[in-house]
Amino acid sequence: MSEIVPTDAAGVVAAVAEAYATGTPIAVAGNASKAGLLRPVQAARTLSTRGLSGISLYSPQELVMAAGAGTPVAEIAAAAAAKGQHIISEPPDLSAFYGTSGPATLGGMVAANLSGPRRVMWGATRDHVLGVTAVNGMGETIRSGGRVLKNVTGLDLCKLLTGSYGTLAVMTEITLKVLPVPERRGTLVLKGLEPGRAVKALAAALGSPYAVSGAAHLPAAMAARVPALAWLGGSVTLARIEDFAPAVAYRTERLKVELAGYGAAELLDDGASTSAWAAIRDVVPLVSEAGAVWRVSVRPSAGPAVAEAVARAFDAAWFMDWGGGLLWIAGPATEEAHAAVVQAAGTGAWTLMRAPETLRAAVAVVPPEPAPLARIARNVKAAFDPKGILNPGRMVAGL
Repeated sequence: MSEIVPTDAAGVVAAVAEAYATGTPIAVAGNASKAGLLRPVQAARTLSTRGLSGISLYSPQELVMAAGAGTPVAEIAAAAAAKGQHIISEPPDLSAFYGTSGPATLGGMVAANLSGPRRVMWGATRDHVLGVTAVNGMGETIRSGGRVLKNVTGLDLCKLLTGSYGTLAVMTEITLKVLPVPERRGTLVLKGLEPGRAVKALAAALGSPYAVSGAAHLPAAMAARVPALAWLGGSVTLARIEDFAPAVAYRTERLKVELAGYGAAELLDDGASTSAWAAIRDVVPLVSEAGAVWRVSVRPSAGPAVAEAVARAFDAAWFMDWGGGLLWIAGPATEEAHAAVVQAAGTGAWTLMRAPETLRAAVAVVPPEPAPLARIARNVKAAFDPKGILNPGRMVAGL
């Protein structure tokens, strides 16, 4: 497959316009660090945005940063860190998970709407995208939002493009909101809880007034794969608090008292806390699993039942984030296992995150939409990409 790597937005416009004129499908990517996600794309050539790299605007006082879509996420994080700030949604680094070497890009992060443990408090990546410049499937430049926090410029296409996996337009520049880095992190650990009781403890923590910014449960086998947690032994249930150092000290002590009914909580220090949550964010416990990996989002109280259902269906490895509302599940790369995950998820959302190409091509990788919503999705696709040349079939076969 040939590759086009424009170095500016005009080059993207020219490449897409040519593809539109000839009806040639193109695979849209940054560094293809998540090529194993969703359905395989059948295209004659790849259009990579990695040449659109660099921070074009950073105003720490205004909490705003803009950069080319091909800018490595690590570069953006480093620039923000130098000013004591960070990317709010805590996006994961899935390079080990997918076994890729190219750095994840800003465009890929936004296109996949990737968010980490902090989502329970601060929302998803799409909630922090202030502006997008992109090229639609006809080679036309579109702009949405702007470069300020109080943003009322035009239609809010930012949320539509975030999570669209490059099927509607090729993003060339993205503006993000950033926030100051918390001075300190503290994580309370409850040991030995079974999933149902663990989720109840996490619900109590999230419902407390202590601003919990991470809430996860790892069974013993999964916790053993995280160096910062392995020494604890057994299953672990984690609640994180981030703030100024005195506030963290006070809130963790108060939360420890409130959770006393679930056992004696231990406190991870700042370093161990940072390491543990990075491993949860980056799906480290499932990196070495063979087969397929699914990401299931349900109401938190349903998380334990989903885990129990898939464990009955096959030899599953799993852990929960977002207070039980997000499950990462690994199992056999078979249609039977996939059907079991779909059935267990019920009305929740699910994504086939990693699997052999044969399975990703054979099954739905995201939940089918009801007919009215599917019709809207087709109309939106037709409006942005009338010839269907951008990442055809990436999310849904034939779309």
